[in-house]
Amino acid sequence: MVKLRNLLAVIVLSAGPAGACEIRDFLTTDLPAMAKLPWIGALELAYPGMEVSEDRQTLTLADGRKLPTGLGDVPLSPQERLEDANISEQFLQTYPLAFDLTRREEPWFDPGRARNEPFFRALYGDSKEEVAASLVTVTWPGKSKASFQLSDRTCAATQLQAALNAIAAPGPDMDVYFQTIGGSFNWRAIAGTTRLSGHSFGMAVDFNTDLGGYWRWSGAAEGAVGPYENRYPEVLVREMERHGFIWGGKWHHFDGMHFEYRPELILHARLTGNRAD
Repeated sequence: MVKLRNLLAVIVLSAGPAGACEIRDFLTTDLPAMAKLPWIGALELAYPGMEVSEDRQTLTLADGRKLPTGLGDVPLSPQERLEDANISEQFLQTYPLAFDLTRREEPWFDPGRARNEPFFRALYGDSKEEVAASLVTVTWPGKSKASFQLSDRTCAATQLQAALNAIAAPGPDMDVYFQTIGGSFNWRAIAGTTRLSGHSFGMAVDFNTDLGGYWRWSGAAEGAVGPYENRYPEVLVREMERHGFIWGGKWHHFDGMHFEYRPELILHARLTGNRAD
């Protein structure tokens, strides 16, 4: 029944073509004055042209389409939010910028895992075909020559290429993390659910699946996953975050290979005083 909350938001029109993309560093970019709620400032800074109304009830996209923010809706449990988060509820858990995985041991601490599907349909496309039309191929510049397909409607593909170039720069050899890759664009539901994966919108990538780890593969019970053995280095994760990608290794329901373009969550963390060091 909770999905009735977003019924009106499901009907969206085709988005216009993406504008020119400039590489952005979301860990150092100037932040707006705190006259607005952090989640509002984060959305408006992450996606130029977006604007939240003064009463905080309506999000207007750059092309004029409008979506309800859901602010003031009846609160949902963390489990229910996974099924039916409104736009404002996506920010109830602050994504941790510090490379400390103890917080993720808290049951249902999954910042970024609760998604408002109408929001992402509006950003990236309302069908497999519509999303596919905006895909750009991004290539790992190392020896393995892995490649990924991401949408550039929000500059996700541009940001990923910049991140991969930085990760491949002289320093520790990172090639192993781009072998046995899990992939990128794939219009599909999340395993064990009817919810569309972030991969459906061309905004997510999975690097080396052998090194990543995934909570369902561990046999753990939902909501009681506990610790896991991380094998992804901080330097790789930090470059991905710098370019707007959150990491599934910081979720209670860990997905250690998974990175998802959510610059609004990186900015929201900074606006709430969350630090990377």
